[in-house]
Amino acid sequence: MTLYFTAPVLFLVIAFVFSMLGMGGSQLYIPILFWLGLDFKSEAIPLGLFLNIVSSSSAAFTYIRNRMVDWKIALPFAIGMLAMPPVGTWANISLPTRPVILIFALFTALAGALMLSGWKPKAGALTTRQRIVLGLVAGCVLGFFTGLIGRGGGSFVVPLLVMAGLPAKAAAATSSVIVTGSGLSGLLSHLAAATAPKWALWALCAAAVLVGSQAGSHLMAKKMKPGWVKIVFGTVLLGVAVLLIVKDVL
Repeated sequence: MTLYFTAPVLFLVIAFVFSMLGMGGSQLYIPILFWLGLDFKSEAIPLGLFLNIVSSSSAAFTYIRNRMVDWKIALPFAIGMLAMPPVGTWANISLPTRPVILIFALFTALAGALMLSGWKPKAGALTTRQRIVLGLVAGCVLGFFTGLIGRGGGSFVVPLLVMAGLPAKAAAATSSVIVTGSGLSGLLSHLAAATAPKWALWALCAAAVLVGSQAGSHLMAKKMKPGWVKIVFGTVLLGVAVLLIVKDVL
């Protein structure tokens, strides 16, 4: 019963915050599910990816309605991030659990450090061709990691979009669309190797994430400045990465 109550409550809060940053939240969903008793590879990653899709697609719907998405840069990213998750999933199945957890932890630590650093990428005046190349290359790399560790890559997509010339809000909005595509591809790949889902848990968590992401994306679309959120969640991500390494890798 702890799992069925604790996870939805935590995920509602996480979805509320991460939807404002253009991220799905799988960097926290997956380790929390793992610590609550689910198998990391066959249960936590598939459910985490599913929740990532619910959160990011819900936020994307709001941003699309408000015409905040830049489709010209979103589509090249989406192509790469749709194509590569199956390759990452194949690597996930081939590797033991500990290396997968370690890679997840390092990826999470890097995302947390990026948030805490306060680094603001300079907006670039990239040509259309350069944007397409950036989107395809970065999308392929991040798509591979989506399949490998269940991470949508929003922590890195947003800075890359800013570097491509998008304003901060448009970058967060566009990222939500990209992350939705990569998460869907990764989920379909992982479901083939996953154990039978706990459907009641999936439904409860999905409902919580849907409510949280809708509330967060509406707030962001209207007036929110998410700078303070990055400091809090950057610290949380670093803490999660350390715990994963100390408890489950060493």
